Amino acid sequence: MQTNIMGWDIGGAHLKAAIIQPPSDIIAVYQRPCQLWKGIDKLHEAVQAILSQSPTHINKHVLTMTGELVDLFEGRDDGVKHILVAMSQLLPNAEVIVYAGKDGFLRMAEVKPKHYANIASANWLASATWAAQKIGSGLFVDVGSTTTDILLLSGGKVLAEGYSDYQRLISQEMIYTGIVRTAVMAVAQSAQDEGKEVGIMAEYFATMADVYRLTGELNESHDQCDSADGAEKTVAASAKRLARMIGCDYHDNELARWQCFANNLRLQQLARIQTACERHGKRIQLATNNSPIIGAGVGRFLVKQIAQNVGRPYLDFAELCSDTWFNSEHTVADCAPAIAVACLAASWDSA
Repeated sequence: MQTNIMGWDIGGAHLKAAIIQPPSDIIAVYQRPCQLWKGIDKLHEAVQAILSQSPTHINKHVLTMTGELVDLFEGRDDGVKHILVAMSQLLPNAEVIVYAGKDGFLRMAEVKPKHYANIASANWLASATWAAQKIGSGLFVDVGSTTTDILLLSGGKVLAEGYSDYQRLISQEMIYTGIVRTAVMAVAQSAQDEGKEVGIMAEYFATMADVYRLTGELNESHDQCDSADGAEKTVAASAKRLARMIGCDYHDNELARWQCFANNLRLQQLARIQTACERHGKRIQLATNNSPIIGAGVGRFLVKQIAQNVGRPYLDFAELCSDTWFNSEHTVADCAPAIAVACLAASWDSA
């Protein structure tokens, strides 16, 4: 019987999943909103919604996560514990494997509290490890809705300086900025408007989804979160929210003004990510000058521009994968960790 593996990337705001047929044929990808901080029932709802859409029988489930960080839980270990319990309840008759980062893969029954620290927020390592195995050397950059991961790859290995979120924030291998959920006030303290430098209000009036809606780069299927004011997600509504960031009202005849304002904010976010990429690119001499920057995540259009800016070839994460057999509003590169844990588990199981 054909083996089908489902990889799960359990985040605090989104749940992503992918179904593969080993070694790496991808037959489905999914992303669902999952506001885990509001309750574990949100995870139950999202998992059940994805399972109901599965086009085939699943033989094995593989889990990675970042959702343990949300303030629903007492701490990270408590979060890992409760997420694993929930997934055990949701997948009662299935073989379930947990990605424990440096500890490798563990069957659910083998997971002990000593493993929790390495299970927590290890999804980046799965994506980067699989990319390293496929491409050898390069710079892996995953720009998501909330965070950006930047990992140096060399000789088929991930040369990570940090492991925990804390360590990775220090090493700049994780930049806490993304293209959807990030508040504008977290990206810039000031911006250019009509030739003037103007301070940004420290208020949750707008998010980067508003910025990228005005630049025309936001795929609406990637924006599964509420707007800052709970209002509609139109270009005009986004311009209104951005105008509010500098104490202004939006008028229909001023759209060009707010598009320019949005572009300035985009440039500031791009510059922060590019600076970190350049730092890691200088750590060692990559194998050749043609070692690529590999882009993943819903914001990988920024990675492509960074590659152009620094004179390196760009490689989309999807190009590392076998032919896909599905039609979906989400792509392989949108859900890189879910793809990666499934493919890595397939190799582990056959070893």
